[in-house]
Amino acid sequence: MLVKQVQLEQLQLAAAEADRALELMGRAIRMAGYTKAKGMHQQNTRTVKKEVLEIQQGTGLNRSDTLLIKHEISDGLDFDCIGNTLTADRSKNGLAHQGFFVERQAGVAKGVRVNGGSLMCQSLDRHGRLQNTTLMNGVHQLQIEEIFSSAEKASAQKLFKATIRMDLGKSTAEFSRVYASRNLH
Repeated sequence: MLVKQVQLEQLQLAAAEADRALELMGRAIRMAGYTKAKGMHQQNTRTVKKEVLEIQQGTGLNRSDTLLIKHEISDGLDFDCIGNTLTADRSKNGLAHQGFFVERQAGVAKGVRVNGGSLMCQSLDRHGRLQNTTLMNGVHQLQIEEIFSSAEKASAQKLFKATIRMDLGKSTAEFSRVYASRNLH
């Protein structure tokens, strides 16, 4: 009974961490490609880089995917993936950057058995330089896939499924969510 309780607690902790990470990814997906309107009917004519949402398949630890997001900074209060307020100094060429990928856990000696890798958040510091921060450990794999539907052609929204597979030692757990973009055409 004690073993089952420990397993249940591990699963609940993993679920809470995965929930937080998936929410951060979802927030970034919804912001991908955002551009400010200069006036009521006049669109910003500045060109936004073509790749505002990029999925690199199988580039991370255990063939995990990498998600890279770019968007302009809104006039409201927006945050990057580690909770920093997005401001002009946390952008490059007027674009905020957020990335998510899995890599080997830092600070662990080679040959030491660890459960999974680290889910990393990539954002810009106050000088516009890339910085990587660990969001959570114990991640076996991150998968991001675009979901295509027949109704998508009529809609400006695109659907993305984010899946985190956690290594819990003697078991694994999978957590997924589907998000709709708001600004991708």
